[in-house]
Amino acid sequence: MPLIEDMERTGGWLFRWRSFLPVFLVPIALYVAYVDDNLPAFNDLRWLATCVGVGFLGLVIRAFTIAYIPKGTSGRNTSEGQVALTLNSKGMYGYIRHPLYTGNYFMWLGIVMLTGNLFFTIAVSVAFWVYYTLIAMTEEKYLRSKFGQEYLDWASGTPAFLPRTLKWNPPGVFFSFRNVLKREYNGAYAMIISFSAIDFAHSLREGYSSDLHLKEVLMLSPFMMYLLLVSTCAFLGLRFIKKRTKLLDVEGREYT
Repeated sequence: MPLIEDMERTGGWLFRWRSFLPVFLVPIALYVAYVDDNLPAFNDLRWLATCVGVGFLGLVIRAFTIAYIPKGTSGRNTSEGQVALTLNSKGMYGYIRHPLYTGNYFMWLGIVMLTGNLFFTIAVSVAFWVYYTLIAMTEEKYLRSKFGQEYLDWASGTPAFLPRTLKWNPPGVFFSFRNVLKREYNGAYAMIISFSAIDFAHSLREGYSSDLHLKEVLMLSPFMMYLLLVSTCAFLGLRFIKKRTKLLDVEGREYT
């Protein structure tokens, strides 16, 4: 079936570049935040906290996924293609087949919500659904060929992105907070930088449409200023620890 083959080929390309392609969404979000504002104003603390909260929900989903992933996790991408020694079917993978992609979606959803444009938020949500569906098709094709009936049994009872049950299936390994810090500090900081940039775009928009002084225009909201300051200190500290020490290394949790 040529159409399925084309979709799988497209999904394979997206899979290889999945860590970088969403970054191109940031300049678009900045433009949208600057020119339009249909949702609550940027200086509404409740709306700002809601958007940041949605982003952190995605980060929590990713954290609980990564904290329980053992070495040789299924679907890892290397220069030689996908690599999988074991099939992840417990922990967060007992809820959904692609918890990391669901976490990514909520992280980006919080960011685009902060633009204040409802149409843009809906459009990005639809685009992400198509984007991750194509990627998942490629990943699942590999897992199906690698693990056969074991994969089919798990996939038949586990939805792709949204859970049907909240019953926890113990993964058999301990929760590794160090593994979460090692893997997620870059993504968490990038998310907060994106929030700060959009907050700044709102500030520029409101400043140029009012009589605010330049000093007031070139300011983040207090909430974002504190969040950015704390996250920057945490990022620099964790980066130093990761690069100069082995404090974040956990035996049996190395990624191939």
